[in-house]
Amino acid sequence: MSPTPQRPPTPPGVPTGLVVMGVSGAGKTTVARLLSDRLGWAFAEADDFHPRTNIEKMRAGTPLTDADRGPWLRAIAAWLAARADAGENAIVTCSALKRAYRDVLRDAGPRVRFVHLHGDHDTLARRIGGRSGHFMPPALLDSQLADLEPLGPEEDGVVVDIGATPEEVAEEALRRLGRSGA
Repeated sequence: MSPTPQRPPTPPGVPTGLVVMGVSGAGKTTVARLLSDRLGWAFAEADDFHPRTNIEKMRAGTPLTDADRGPWLRAIAAWLAARADAGENAIVTCSALKRAYRDVLRDAGPRVRFVHLHGDHDTLARRIGGRSGHFMPPALLDSQLADLEPLGPEEDGVVVDIGATPEEVAEEALRRLGRSGA
């Protein structure tokens, strides 16, 4: 097995876009808000970038296609790029299930990193079933898990298990990103 390629360090002052990713129920919004508060970075919720047609499809239990996700991903990338152009660090939630989706997001700025929130099926299903007012039905969990492509060793990101409290998950993400104590 070849060693993991090391990315060159980002020069000081280069903005970072942090994508908190994972399937529905992983706790992306909760953890991303904690990270945003801790770091003082701009925050956006990817669900707010979905066109109405995507939301209606998901609400009806229909999985989104790559074509459905394209405009959504480009809108998220545009938000990240605008933050980077303004010299701001930013955090956004996004399922970012496939490498190709992450590639779209990676093009948004000089440094886009990922925090993949990972959990087992039962935990995720329990979380989705226990929330109210969200358009994502529990029935779509299996399609999301089927689409999920884990971060590759050359991708700038970390994987964090969701079994702890949100605060502990956020702290572990910071530690793994090299930002503990931030």
